[in-house]
Amino acid sequence: MSEWDFDTVVIGCGMVGMAIAAAVAARGQAVLALEAGSRPGEETSARNSEVVHAGLYYPTGTLKHRFCVTGRRMLYDFMDRTGVDYRKCGKLIVATSDAEEEQLGRIHALGTANGVEGLEMIPAAEVARREPVLSAQAALLSHETGVFDSHSVLQRQLAVLEAHEGLMALRSPVASVESEGAGFRVHTGGDDPTTISTRRLVNAAGLWAPGVARRIEGMPPEAVPDQWLAKGCYFRLSGRSPFSHLIYPVPVDGGLGVHATLDLGGATRFGPDVEWLLPGTTPDRIDYRVDPARAPVFEEAIRRYWPDLPDGRLEPDYSGVRPKLRGPGEGFFDFDLQDVETHGLSGLVNLFGMESPGLTSALALGEAVAAAVCEQQPLPRAEPVEATG
Repeated sequence: MSEWDFDTVVIGCGMVGMAIAAAVAARGQAVLALEAGSRPGEETSARNSEVVHAGLYYPTGTLKHRFCVTGRRMLYDFMDRTGVDYRKCGKLIVATSDAEEEQLGRIHALGTANGVEGLEMIPAAEVARREPVLSAQAALLSHETGVFDSHSVLQRQLAVLEAHEGLMALRSPVASVESEGAGFRVHTGGDDPTTISTRRLVNAAGLWAPGVARRIEGMPPEAVPDQWLAKGCYFRLSGRSPFSHLIYPVPVDGGLGVHATLDLGGATRFGPDVEWLLPGTTPDRIDYRVDPARAPVFEEAIRRYWPDLPDGRLEPDYSGVRPKLRGPGEGFFDFDLQDVETHGLSGLVNLFGMESPGLTSALALGEAVAAAVCEQQPLPRAEPVEATG
């Protein structure tokens, strides 16, 4: 009998954590997935646009680029095989000025360098034909972008975990972790505190990942990155949607701008905006309420590309928070995947900065981490090159 309760414990049951747990269990390992909340994926994974990203925006060779493109292909294949609803409706990134059109050209060149299929620059007349209410002098059409039912993907991944005899424990926050020989002893809190031993440990706790890492005995403090939290609010459009594609402006600092997304029922929501939370804000102190007073700012942003947006059509919807590894104005940051080479603790993998395109990347991240913990393959490393354009 093994001296360990489990081969691998995964902390966090969002899309990324569940994909890792399922991929490890599929390799014949005894797996336990720990979730602090009352259900899987109730924080970052549940508070987003549910967009399948194509991989346009990320510098070539970075982890975000590679995991997004691979993860997107894996995600569509997984949904086809398991019957999850999705709609490959395509996305229009619209330029409303000469400067934005130049930036659009750079995004097109970067997406092409990233190996993204189905990119097409279209002129104003074609934009008007496809989306008559838009005001744009050019647009970049991404045919591979879509929307999907993230909750159903999460449930299918849980089914994979359970089919391979993996377990999930809800309401089980990690209180502390002791390093013990060639493994770890994990102490959980919550209503039913317990202690679990495991050979390997994966910290995929999303917003909570830095805090969890600081509770792991032997984790070097300097290896835990600082984290900034950026809240994004969404407003829904009352009444019938005028769009058949997702509509995006060119990106802004901290996000992709206030864009229009469609759900699988055809309803439209706008967002997210970017509100940097105060330094030191912890995940348990986040206020997810949407202030109706933000509506005029949304209207102004939307009318740059939909000038005839009727007054009073926006209603507060929901918000989400992105875990960022750089602060306002500090530019691009990549996913931070850590193994023994980074922190010196054999058997431990940390995932930090799992913001967008984390949802699209989840299945690819799951396979890469599973290969690292089960087969001792090295974690992928970023190979950044100068962005095209």
